Amino acid sequence: MQKRLFFSILSGCLLTVVLLVACKKDSGDVETSGAPAIESFTPTRGAGRTEILINGKNFSGDTSEISVSINGKPLKIIGANARQIMALVPKKTGSGPLTVTIGGQTATSADLFTYQFMRTVTTFAGGGVPGYYNGKGTDAQFHFSDPVNNWYRSMGIVVDKDLNIYVADPGNHCIRKIDPEGNVTLFAGAPGVSGYADGKGAEARFSLPYGLAIDADDNVYCVDPGNWDIRKISPDGTATTLGFAPGSPWGIAVNKVTGILYYTCTDAGSIYSIPVAGGSSTKVAEGLSYPAGIAVDESGNLYAAISGEQVIRKFTAGSWASAVIAGTPNVAGYANGAGDKAMFAYPWGLAIDEGGNLYVGTNGTWNGDPSVGDQSVRMIRANTWEVDPFAGSDVSGYADAIGTNAKFSAPIGVTADKNGTVYVMDKNNNAVRKIVSE
Repeated sequence: MQKRLFFSILSGCLLTVVLLVACKKDSGDVETSGAPAIESFTPTRGAGRTEILINGKNFSGDTSEISVSINGKPLKIIGANARQIMALVPKKTGSGPLTVTIGGQTATSADLFTYQFMRTVTTFAGGGVPGYYNGKGTDAQFHFSDPVNNWYRSMGIVVDKDLNIYVADPGNHCIRKIDPEGNVTLFAGAPGVSGYADGKGAEARFSLPYGLAIDADDNVYCVDPGNWDIRKISPDGTATTLGFAPGSPWGIAVNKVTGILYYTCTDAGSIYSIPVAGGSSTKVAEGLSYPAGIAVDESGNLYAAISGEQVIRKFTAGSWASAVIAGTPNVAGYANGAGDKAMFAYPWGLAIDEGGNLYVGTNGTWNGDPSVGDQSVRMIRANTWEVDPFAGSDVSGYADAIGTNAKFSAPIGVTADKNGTVYVMDKNNNAVRKIVSE
């Protein structure tokens, strides 16, 4: 048995040497004049550190002359000859065609390389038990839900430029801050004290902080359906009222370019705008069935999770013309794929990343019903509106794992940081979860 193993390893080593020698030898055997051309590559899909063999012509045996990239991200060249290039895919590359450049001449593959992300879900903060405690990681406690007050439907979670997380904690009537190391502290509001008051830190009072947004200067904005107010909270924790909504506001987003806030009056089925400096509100859309989470892209287009309709809608900037981009209208379920083939069950939280991709938190039922067949976070790809299974599935529970093997229970709030890391408010588990994509 040991001899067979030895010869097997030896054979593999010899094969590697032969291939490397062949690459060097072949580099001068084939005419390399003319522009490079890509004929095929294998494999056509893979994760970070996948080795791709590119077949073509007019390549070079001098690896210093060659550059290979996907989405502008360079691949490491392992070896090459006039007809083949072996390259290593870096992490977080994303999907796209291969580009080979040699001597200032470039070739692009007709086919796409499909990057397979590995989404790792961990618990960032919160120990699963409702309460109030400032501490690190799972030692901390939040009050997103409990058996009596399971009707809380806060979706408020945002991240600033320094990767601090802000979470609306309705059961504790305050807003919490989590630093990049997972240390949880009070940001604004008096823990356990419901009310209405502007002020700094614990001097401020909130009733039901539900929605949060953050601007380019890291000011946090909060809507509170208990007080019907829209407030600005500066980075030092000072809360100031900007105005009052014509109905109870639940979700909020900010256009970081124009400085306009947008919020949803969920019960009334409407969306309004208000300047960040405060003032009167203007109606943007009406007649919607439970609009919840809302997001704004760099062009000023609005996106909203329409929970009662089971879809995500886009509202085009200026005209505010509405169209469904993902989900099957009025059909609750769990399905991925092309936008019009996908299904959600009570989509609730909504976030957008720097690439324009949307993230949807689901199961926005009034009680976070664990029997609902969608307990996932999904990604909607920018412009194509393809719906990807990001993390979680159609089964509720609690499990840190990879991708769809992870389990959430009413993951109703989502946000994405500048690095593409996604954070989730996991309602029934009273925890903030972290999803790292590689």
